[in-house]
Amino acid sequence: MSDRAEARLVQIWRHPIKSHGRETLNCVTLRAGETIPWDRRWAVAHEMAGTDGTAWAPCANFSRGSKAPALMAINAVADETAGTITLTHPTRPDLTFDPDTEAAALLDWVRPLMPEDRAASARIVRVPGRGMTDSEFPSVSVVNMATHRAVEQKLGRLLDIRRWRGNLWLDGLAPWQEFEWLDRSITIGNVVLRPRERIERCMATCANPDTGRRDADVLGTLDTGGHRDFGLRAEVITDGTLRPGDGVTV
Repeated sequence: MSDRAEARLVQIWRHPIKSHGRETLNCVTLRAGETIPWDRRWAVAHEMAGTDGTAWAPCANFSRGSKAPALMAINAVADETAGTITLTHPTRPDLTFDPDTEAAALLDWVRPLMPEDRAASARIVRVPGRGMTDSEFPSVSVVNMATHRAVEQKLGRLLDIRRWRGNLWLDGLAPWQEFEWLDRSITIGNVVLRPRERIERCMATCANPDTGRRDADVLGTLDTGGHRDFGLRAEVITDGTLRPGDGVTV
């Protein structure tokens, strides 16, 4: 796609605590070289983690949905003014807390959701100035609704898009068209981004975001295409504000 198409931004999501809930946004202001504000602002390190929370660390250091599928049923609402997060889950009472000062509240709340054969959640970490994304660079994930529908068709059932934990959802493209964008500039609204890598998916996608139970072989379905990739991690190049309905240009 070298000229303007009918592609549009249709949904914006963020995940204030890595692997512990998500929320949709009506608009977001992005800054060059940064993640979506409050996206993966915190992460929950497990007892075997090798990170001290002073720098970015790989996802293997954290409690996450690939190892604990019940985490995939958490929803989150961030109150940026109060500095608090409210978490909900179908099997747990609602929890509102400040991750910077009330880590024990989250650790107690999440304990029943963690498998007994996995390392227990031990502490909340936060690296000032960036979100704990899965990439070494501060990234925003860009995902394609048409690709999602193609996976549904192969699988033979509907899937909730929350399985993918994406940030910016686009529609009006061809399936898998986004993979042509690596190292090119794309403009969404008035924001320029540069996709830098494809996202290889994990077992988290197999868990139902309503129940937290694995109920779909999403990875096996991706394997039929010769890979387990879905979506792109992109670097924000210019500042700007995004809203659903913004157009997409490559």
